[in-house]
Amino acid sequence: MRYHSLSRAQSIRARLSLVFLFLFLLVIVLGLESLRSLSYVNDASAQIRVRWLPSTRALGDLNNFTTDFPAADDAMLRASSAGEQAASQRQMADLDRSIAAAQHAYRQIHHDAVESDLYSRFEAQWSDYRRRVSKSAYDAASETLGLLTERNVASAREAAERSDLVYIQARGRIAFTIILAGLLVAGAMLYVSRSISAPLVDLALRMHRLAASETQIDVQGTLRRDEIGEMARAVEVFRNNAIDLAQNRHALAQQAAKLQEKLAEEQRLMLLQRNFVSMASHEFRTPLAIIDGHAQRFISMRDRLTADELCQRARKVRSTVGRMTQMINNLIGSARLIDGRIELNYHPTRVDLAALVREICHLQQELTPDAVILERMAPQTLPVYGDASLLSQVFGNLLSNAVKYSPDAGLIEVSAASQGAEVAVVIEDHGIGIPDGEREQVFERYYRGSNTTGIVGSGVGLYLVKTIIELHKGSIALHSRDGEGSRFTVQLPRLAAECESLRQRPIFS
Repeated sequence: MRYHSLSRAQSIRARLSLVFLFLFLLVIVLGLESLRSLSYVNDASAQIRVRWLPSTRALGDLNNFTTDFPAADDAMLRASSAGEQAASQRQMADLDRSIAAAQHAYRQIHHDAVESDLYSRFEAQWSDYRRRVSKSAYDAASETLGLLTERNVASAREAAERSDLVYIQARGRIAFTIILAGLLVAGAMLYVSRSISAPLVDLALRMHRLAASETQIDVQGTLRRDEIGEMARAVEVFRNNAIDLAQNRHALAQQAAKLQEKLAEEQRLMLLQRNFVSMASHEFRTPLAIIDGHAQRFISMRDRLTADELCQRARKVRSTVGRMTQMINNLIGSARLIDGRIELNYHPTRVDLAALVREICHLQQELTPDAVILERMAPQTLPVYGDASLLSQVFGNLLSNAVKYSPDAGLIEVSAASQGAEVAVVIEDHGIGIPDGEREQVFERYYRGSNTTGIVGSGVGLYLVKTIIELHKGSIALHSRDGEGSRFTVQLPRLAAECESLRQRPIFS
């Protein structure tokens, strides 16, 4: 259903106009309420300003001047010369004028009946004092003026308290008005957000999703009779027109993904095949040469070999065949690791790590007689819980790398010792080292250092080493400098003494 005309009352422009008109009226109401509250405060303060402050000032002047009058009167009586008497008369005349001015100022202010009666009594008593100059009349007038002053001060204090109360009430009304205005503004903003802003944002998000070829979306607001409804209906038409194109693109993407997966699989198989050929040509050449050498000795010296020499050479041939068998098993284990099937080749048991590393060193020494391998093994056993075959592959790879990357038969140091709850094996060479910036990458699959050009290798050795060590809950650390050699530190959890009785007998002793 489509709407080709918008109702004026339902358009967004009309709604926004009403919201802004409401906010404008709210500002006016808030201003008027603030002015009204301020007028209350002004009225209360005007009482103090117009009535009580002038009254207090006038009464203060009357107190000061009437207090000075008896002294001036006494000075005139004690005057011994005409000059002193004239000066006293001038002083009294000045005091009379000041008292009269203060009385006039007080009479100009509006007073209640009690204050008016007290003031009238004061004037009568003061007039009586001026006629008789009697101390009793002066005391009566002073007492009346004191009562009037006390009442004026008390009334002024009450007026000040009323002014404070009015101020507090006005402040409360203004605060209430502001809070109410804030709530109304928040309500107006919520209304605008829910009815206008949120639908527009939702439409924009859905249009972005449509632009990204995501057609399985619902368009909200198509039944609205305003501009947003028109936009929603336009988006719905755009979605319907884009569904066929999106479906075709999805089908093409699926086909491309399948082709990409097949290509990646082919590349992986080719890489595995190339790596296998590289490793096989490197790892099997020396054992085969040893076997061939013994076979040639058998042929050339068949008439001169004693039975002991024949058995000794036969044992060497069998030992070499055993090493080749171990290497084949290592290659099979590597393939399983790469394919993610390590559990098929993980059979943990109790292993004496010192004996295992020592055996690896002897095997490597036989394979590379020119290598200088210095062993520093702990005299005691170093029991760990792990797979002897996989651990042999770990230390065999590390040691063969040390030999391979140490030209001119450099010194290789191998040590194994207990470190608290762990067993640490350190293999250190003084070969070509690893360039700066590549030490974190050497444990990545198929990565080889930039300085290994011309040296046979597959790039999976250190990746397999790290994978096997993590499988055994251990860790490996690398310290290397370019051109100065590398040191690999492998740490594995030590087998607790109380658990050894529950494990199988050691494979290496």
